Amino acid sequence: MPRDRPRWWTELLVIVVVYGAYTGARVLARGDVHTAIDNGRAILNVERALWLNAEHPLNELFTQEAWLGVPSAFAYASLHYVVTPIILIWLYHRRPLHYRLMRTWLLTSTLLGLVGFTLVPTSPPRLLDPGYGFVDSLAQYSNWGWWADDASAPSGMGDFTNQYAAMPSLHVGWSLWCGVALWHYGSGSRLVRTLAVAYPLTTAIVVMGTANHYFLDALAGTLVMTLGLLLARPLLGLSYRFQSRFGLARPAPGTEHDSLQVARGGRRTPAQRNGEAGQGGQGGGSWSRGAPGDNGPAQRKELAPPQ
Repeated sequence: MPRDRPRWWTELLVIVVVYGAYTGARVLARGDVHTAIDNGRAILNVERALWLNAEHPLNELFTQEAWLGVPSAFAYASLHYVVTPIILIWLYHRRPLHYRLMRTWLLTSTLLGLVGFTLVPTSPPRLLDPGYGFVDSLAQYSNWGWWADDASAPSGMGDFTNQYAAMPSLHVGWSLWCGVALWHYGSGSRLVRTLAVAYPLTTAIVVMGTANHYFLDALAGTLVMTLGLLLARPLLGLSYRFQSRFGLARPAPGTEHDSLQVARGGRRTPAQRNGEAGQGGQGGGSWSRGAPGDNGPAQRKELAPPQ
């Protein structure tokens, strides 16, 4: 039986290289500060015109109530670095049929976010003129954590981060990815489903309450993830064709993405004929219903990726 998941070391290398390139490019993509501030003001003006300005009341609440502000500061500074890798590793080990699609979705969306940082440098609310009424809650509660006044960067490392990359919010985007993974591939229990919904919603509230993102940043993060999902399948197909051309693809892929149903009346591979034999010699009738080993609607639902 072919491997259902790629080799762990190749995956680790790909993720490290892509994330390293993303982080470096994000720092190098620092735009003009005046342009970033103008973009931040423009976003705020649009939100006010549309009655979407949720940042002010949330920021006021977080800065006046330490029991909310301190946990939110820790959440903003750490959860996206912890939860996202944990979900990715869990998918690799427990949902290998879907891992490639989810990994490609995450990486593609992250690179799309980098395009947004480059084209639309945006000042977060906390870096606007004090007259706008925002307070940097992470700086306010810096005695509780490892950060200072440089967003979530450790104290003294502000030069290694781009503070004018508020649009889109990948905090929200990554949390949405985690929520989809938990909802579709988790146990299906009420607790897991609740966490799947609560995590992205809480993240959206936290990024606004800490004055690190606008409401429209959160919407843009959702849009980036949607575009990433739409591109994930074509990119996987392109990757497989590239590997096939150079003889790098496995002859019998074992992933959900690569397992394509056989057209009625088409030629069947030896692996497929063996699968038919293992089903009591039912022949082509089994293949007209689905892939080898398909035991009915329940399994087809399990193999279906998120739409």
